[in-house]
Amino acid sequence: MLDARLRPLIDPPLNALGRVLARAGISANAVTLAGLIPALGAAWALAEREFLLALALILINRLLDGLDGAVARARGLTDFGGFLDILLDFVFYVAVPLGFALAMPDNVLPALVLVASFTLTGTSFLAFATLAAKRGLETTAHGHKSFFYNTGLAEGTETILVFCAMCLWPQHFAPIAYGYAVLCLLTVGQRALIARAMFRD
Repeated sequence: MLDARLRPLIDPPLNALGRVLARAGISANAVTLAGLIPALGAAWALAEREFLLALALILINRLLDGLDGAVARARGLTDFGGFLDILLDFVFYVAVPLGFALAMPDNVLPALVLVASFTLTGTSFLAFATLAAKRGLETTAHGHKSFFYNTGLAEGTETILVFCAMCLWPQHFAPIAYGYAVLCLLTVGQRALIARAMFRD
């Protein structure tokens, strides 16, 4: 919901830094893989109840996630780069709830519900992108991507904000997780309705 609105603000500085990294010979895939370290580190920090450290690692991961696209735009997009980016995005999305589940037994059920909602959201996102590619549809609402990005209520920006809230108020993890899971399910329904309107023929 917020991703497309923030692109005009975050893309210029990211693209400038991406060009610097590209000129230095750093590949987009290397940046993507580097993001795996803070993603897994955040899960470990959460399991150890080091919530502020986890918050810092989450923000570092998201910075690297934005930078890999900027480097790719400077050096040229590749299909494998797009695949690696979305794969490691979902490693991150699963790692954070897992860390909270390991931190406290009471977090296990809401973490499972949240991961399940992420699974359904991701499935709707990738299924939509597959059908859009089949029909030759393109969009630049989320910047230049390797595949079609369908807008939804729950996107990357909202997920980052929710993860930050969980780290700042870990005692409220369960209601935050349940609330965001509902928003994810609404996003699945939203995409299903759009897909029905666009692809029913």
